[in-house]
This record gives sequence, structure tokens and C-alpha cells, in this order.
Amino acid sequence: MAAAAVGLAAQTAQAERGSGVKWEELTGADFAAAIQKSGGTCVLPFGIIEKHGPQLPLGTDLINVRYVSVHAAEREFAVVFPEYYFGQIFEARHEPGTMAYPAHLQMELLQATTDEMARNGCKKIVIVNGHGGNSSFLPYFAQSQLAERHDYVVYVVDRGEWPAGRPAMHSKTDMHAGESETSHTMISRPDLVHLDRAGSESGADQQRLDLPSDVYTGIWWYARFPNHYAGDATAANTALGEFDMKAWTDRVVDAIRAVKSDRKSLELQNEFFEKAGHPLDTKQ
Repeated sequence: MAAAAVGLAAQTAQAERGSGVKWEELTGADFAAAIQKSGGTCVLPFGIIEKHGPQLPLGTDLINVRYVSVHAAEREFAVVFPEYYFGQIFEARHEPGTMAYPAHLQMELLQATTDEMARNGCKKIVIVNGHGGNSSFLPYFAQSQLAERHDYVVYVVDRGEWPAGRPAMHSKTDMHAGESETSHTMISRPDLVHLDRAGSESGADQQRLDLPSDVYTGIWWYARFPNHYAGDATAANTALGEFDMKAWTDRVVDAIRAVKSDRKSLELQNEFFEKAGHPLDTKQ
């Protein structure tokens, strides 16, 4: 009986401490130990604050990407940075609750954040993107790391394509707050999903522009989906959610593992900066 009580107490204490991967839940000493254990590998889950149809919370992207990042880091140990949502979302400024920061501030704040993470021992920073609107911004940020020397490397992980075996989709359009994203949130935070509201607004493509496919304009999203809802969430289900969230987590696990093993990126980055300081000496 005494042994069982001790075991239960230990389990309770572990639950209270959390998984041991969340940056904000670690003590100073535990943080230092975690950085050493991770080999200096840290994960920055990047979401956004925006409307997600009539049925999902404003922080859907943030909630889902942190869920995946934490679960991945528990399998392949890394330190996971707190919720980060200072990204690109100008197209949703007309919707209540959207936090759209100036472009220069997005870059400056993210640079300051990765610099501070590196100062605290994160020499391999894995940014896991959970928001489609960041799909151009984050690679550009990673590329901008070549503008000046850093003693760390930034890696960007996007969700990519879903693997074979995915449950069949019931909706043709599924770009934002639709069937799949609602299914994901049914796994990460089912208490925040209001599926009964999913049909109260239209997520249909309004097709209000007539431009060639290779001509880009920033208003394209608003022209097509003015309700900031692209799809039909009424078909959302936990089977789809479980499959996708596991596949996404698996992909992040693989990325963390690959980053931990990477010995070349920083070496090549340093070589690049040496040559960049003396471009006329670069052999032609």
C-alpha cells in the first residue's frame, strides 16, 4: 500500500511539473539541464491570432502547432518555446480579434527572439509553422539570417503533404477553418470547438477577382473568402483529426531528429560568412 501511494505521488508530481519540454514551466536549473539534454535544440511553434470561421477559437493555429510541437518534443527531446503569434495576418484585419503586427516589427521581434533563444543556449532553432499566412514570411526570415553572422542556425518546418491512408475528405474546399482544421482542434482542444455553429456562415469561394493565375495581389484572399472561412467544417470528425495530428507530429519528430544530427549547416554558415567578408577573394 505504501509503495502504491509513493508511486501515485510521483505520478501526480510529474503531472504537476508538466512534460519537462515547455520552456516556461522549467526552473532555471532545469532549463540549463534541458538545453544540455537537447543538444541545444529548441522548437519555436509559430501560430497566429485570427478568426477561424464561426466555430473555432481565434488561436486555433497557435493551439494546434503548440500541441504538435510539445508532443513531438516529448518523443525526440527538445525545449519548446512558449506560444508565439507575431506573424503575417494582414488579410484578416477586418475581423474581430485579429492581431496584425507591422511587417518590420514581425521581422525585428522574431530576430530578437531567436537571438535571445540562442543566447540561452539554443544553437539549433526549429520554427514549426502552424499558419498558412507565414509560408512566405518564415522562409524569408530564414534566408535573412545570411545578412549577418550568427552562432546558431534557424530551420523552418512546414506541415507538408499528408501521407497515404488519410481518411477521405467530404468537402472540396478546405483552406482555412474547414473540415481538416476543425478536426485537428477536436483533438487538441475539443472544448473550444463549436461544431453546431459551423454552418452559420459561408466558407465558399466568392471568386471576386478575374486575374491570370500567375498574377499576385495581396487582396486575393479577401476577394475569395471575405468571411475568413474557406471550406465546410460541418464534416469535421475525430478520425481525420487523429490521423492528421499524428502525421504532423511524426513529421516534426523527424525534423527535430534530423536537426539534432546536422553538423554541416553551422559549418557551412561560418564558411559563407568568412567568404562574404572578402568577396573578391572568392575563387571564380
